[in-house]
Amino acid sequence: MSDVRVVIVDDDFAVAQVNRAFVDARPGFVVVAEAHTGAAALAAIEQHRPELVLLDVYLPDLGGLEVLRALRASGDEVEVIAVTAARDLDTVRRARLLGVRQYLVKPFTGATLGERLDEVRRDLRRERRPDALDQQEVDRLLGTAAAPSGSPAVPKGLSGVSLGRVTAELANAAPDASAAEIARSLGMSRVSARRYLEHLVAIGAAEVAPRYGAAGRPEHRYRRRSTR
Repeated sequence: MSDVRVVIVDDDFAVAQVNRAFVDARPGFVVVAEAHTGAAALAAIEQHRPELVLLDVYLPDLGGLEVLRALRASGDEVEVIAVTAARDLDTVRRARLLGVRQYLVKPFTGATLGERLDEVRRDLRRERRPDALDQQEVDRLLGTAAAPSGSPAVPKGLSGVSLGRVTAELANAAPDASAAEIARSLGMSRVSARRYLEHLVAIGAAEVAPRYGAAGRPEHRYRRRSTR
């Protein structure tokens, strides 16, 4: 699969530059344009035909949702990640109805954006497959996937895909691992990795114990709880 072409839309020039740096640093993605107004966003998308748009909701002319509505009305089904400070229920609901499957509330970390970018790339790869999809893949693409039988449920604020990656990485750790080690292996922040690990501990899927070194605070080590 070739690099995913991305248009970044944000009224704040500095924020757009930061997001551009995050995207350009992610393998498999290339930023083809930036836009700082709704009108400029529509023009850039028409010109470059990206596969993905990072779209702010608050723009000085057309709002981000109006931009998205215009795209859908024209038949453009470009994938969109909403990157915005808007967190009210009505905005989130309207974004979903317009086909937004990824919604990031500012401020967010580069690691979090990277996780969402990777999810989009995997979805685009699935959508280009010529063969039929199974139920799990259909649910994933529609954003309606429930946790598979026997797998941990995902609380609000955590990603099911990322939880699965952390769970699998912990299962392969011998005999245990720290949040920093899991984060380094998966390319996410240590804080994010620890949130997922603590969730696994909370639901009984993992255990945590301190390891005391020669000096300083003890390091928390995690291991997958045996099911036997």
